[in-house]
Amino acid sequence: MFSFLISIVALVLGYFVYGAFVERVFGPDPKRPTPAISKADGVDFIAMPNWKVFMIQFLNIAGTGPIFGAIMGAKFGPSSFLWIVLGCIFAGAVHDYFSGMLSVRHGGVGQPELVGTYLGRRTKTVMLVFTVLLLMMVGSVFVYSPAVILGDIAGDGNRMAIMIWVVAVFLYYIVATLLPIDKIIGRIYPIFAVALLFMAVGLMVCLFVKWPSLPEFWDGLSGWTAKTGIQDQPIFPCLFITIACGAISGFHATQSPLMARCIKNEKMGRPIFYGSMITEGLVALVWAAVASWVFYDGGAAQLGIPANSAAPSIVTAVSKSWLGAVGGVLAVLGVVAAPITSGDTAFRSCRLIIADFLKLEQKSIAKRLYIAVPLFVGSALLLWYNIADANGFNTIWRYFGWSNQTLAVFTLWAITVYLVQSKKGAWYFVTLLPALFMTAVCTTFILVDKVGFRLPQTLAPWIGIGTFVIATILFYLWKNRKNHVR
Repeated sequence: MFSFLISIVALVLGYFVYGAFVERVFGPDPKRPTPAISKADGVDFIAMPNWKVFMIQFLNIAGTGPIFGAIMGAKFGPSSFLWIVLGCIFAGAVHDYFSGMLSVRHGGVGQPELVGTYLGRRTKTVMLVFTVLLLMMVGSVFVYSPAVILGDIAGDGNRMAIMIWVVAVFLYYIVATLLPIDKIIGRIYPIFAVALLFMAVGLMVCLFVKWPSLPEFWDGLSGWTAKTGIQDQPIFPCLFITIACGAISGFHATQSPLMARCIKNEKMGRPIFYGSMITEGLVALVWAAVASWVFYDGGAAQLGIPANSAAPSIVTAVSKSWLGAVGGVLAVLGVVAAPITSGDTAFRSCRLIIADFLKLEQKSIAKRLYIAVPLFVGSALLLWYNIADANGFNTIWRYFGWSNQTLAVFTLWAITVYLVQSKKGAWYFVTLLPALFMTAVCTTFILVDKVGFRLPQTLAPWIGIGTFVIATILFYLWKNRKNHVR
């Protein structure tokens, strides 16, 4: 528990210290009109109160990632705490802040447009296809996972019941994606965000009261995978793919532009973009600690569930046992609402990204339908595979995890190029180092994992080091050539 406590303090300090430093590097201008003011259209560009923008941003990026990912990542032992803290402060929150603020500076454009601006037109086209596929996978995953939880809660988690919930959630996505952002998202999402925060705070209080015996940093970072039956998944690179949304997630770069179109003042960028990522990190820490109790301190036996239970079962059992009937309902509501709302905004982001690429205005409902109809047809086909194939969900989730982090890699590189071009001295290191590290992680994962090329796992450290070194050399060759041209 001491490692858990240290991690919480570190995250909070990270926001006030490193977050303030990152803000100074960017240099927000409170007098500069934001897209919510200069491009107001009553549909997607709508100025909203700061607290509401924060709540929506937090709920949009949360999804099941900081919950399910943290639970699965807890099997790696105390290294999960370390990755959540360091990843969140120095990579994830930086990634979210710059992607959000650059979108504000560029008129609220989406992630592919930003990448294309700084990495070139060809990369923009690749990112457009890559991002659309990722968001469709997000929508598919975040339809299925809440449907499973709702089926379990209702006590009829059979295939037919899950299908009914899938259809209900999918129909909601269609309606919410087409309506103006302030009609559903702006009104009810802050309520769901409160439920998610209640869950995290309630479980944190329970952890401090129970004070379970959890793995500590000084117990060693390796050797825990054998105790949870995942010794075939080395910490590098698997931990950094498993825990994504609680540390760094490329999906967030597709969500930040939504709120970049609603923020009223650039000075609110740090609490909204950097702060929401730190908040998500706190949620991930709580669930990683809870899962550690389940895996390592006899929690599974106390809850009456198998030690190898899936994440949704752990969420349901812990919420009902620790928070009581009312608290359990609110906690599960937060867990169910998070993926549903993230899936909703994933489809909305996808529609806007395609609209930006096609230069198709979205004020009229007909123009929104031109994009939304093919988008939902494709997502429905992907969702059908997800349900029809017994291993479909697991396969899509693993590809989602890798593509999610790969998207973060491209975003970090685009931000690094921006910092170099902005002549901000050596401060490009704030994104260069996480860009290099995540490049090594994603390259190594796709080469050694079973959904990739299945190279021997013993090569993983050498592939990671080699990728890091090569990427560093290529970056400085580009930087020196750019300086020479000047």
